[in-house]
Amino acid sequence: MARIALDAMGGDLAPTATIAGALLALQELAPEHGIQLVGRPDVIRAELDAQLAEASAAVREQAARLTIVEAADVIEMTDKPSVAIRGKPNSSMAVGLRLQVEGHSDAFVSAGNTGAQMAASAFILRLHEGLTRPAIGTLIPSARIPVVMLDAGANVDCSAAELVQFARLGAVYAEDVLGRPNPAVALLSVGEEPEKGNAAVKEAHKTLAASPGLNFIGNVEGRDVPMGACDRGAVDVVVCDGFVGNVLLKFYESVPKLIFGLLAKSGVSKEQLTGALKGLDYAAHGGAPLLGVKGVSIICHGKSSPEAIKNGILVGLRAVQSRMSDHIGQRLATSAEGASA
Repeated sequence: MARIALDAMGGDLAPTATIAGALLALQELAPEHGIQLVGRPDVIRAELDAQLAEASAAVREQAARLTIVEAADVIEMTDKPSVAIRGKPNSSMAVGLRLQVEGHSDAFVSAGNTGAQMAASAFILRLHEGLTRPAIGTLIPSARIPVVMLDAGANVDCSAAELVQFARLGAVYAEDVLGRPNPAVALLSVGEEPEKGNAAVKEAHKTLAASPGLNFIGNVEGRDVPMGACDRGAVDVVVCDGFVGNVLLKFYESVPKLIFGLLAKSGVSKEQLTGALKGLDYAAHGGAPLLGVKGVSIICHGKSSPEAIKNGILVGLRAVQSRMSDHIGQRLATSAEGASA
């Protein structure tokens, strides 16, 4: 049985989208799983009642697997990350994360303030031994299958050692959540050659190339990411600092609008385009796990629709069932032992 805590107050479209997403998720979750709606009970109850009044009998029956957990405060999108730790200890974000520490929940999902969720997750859940920073692992669509990219914006400046840590985090995510044995890991750089890139990338390349137990295939360039492959084969994980990763992510988000506009001028119908470009929609992937914390913290887009919230909850469930966080701890411990031997 998994208990998924959802920040009912987090996101630009909360609580309408979060509660609707929870109801959608219940339709796909096995009966033993439940969702905890964390936030202001009066607000949650009013919105839930309104949605259930128009729902089918089956949805109303499934809603019995929802529980409401009180949290008096809300982290606003404009709040600084430190507010999540010191300023609002009773926010829906902080309360939702503490449920895991207290053994009352198995995962946390939020479409709220990303910086605050990062800070609160690292502070409340703590980091695995050997890590200096967590990283956001985001699925990037490709011509093959989605590629895990990290970091997607949590860490603007990274050392070579942190890029190496991200590679290990991404490999575990690809194995556990995406079901890809021995995933191919690559560094994003300005050239395929080992000597290309900034100082951090070049140093990380040397370390990764000598790392046992990691299927490191070297550098890839920006053009390889949309293909999901390079001339050396398939790519499952792409590692970069958060500055580069966030620029790439935001570029991807703009691509569907660009293609819609260009092809619409050629007379292609919107219906045809929608089906063809569905894989580029962030809602299809739901949320990105904050990798490296001792627990499960899923970060959703601030403008997440009910569909995106639902998929974020499903990502959280897969992380719980695969014991991804435990495996990250084991992988990091093994790599530390190898480095000290």
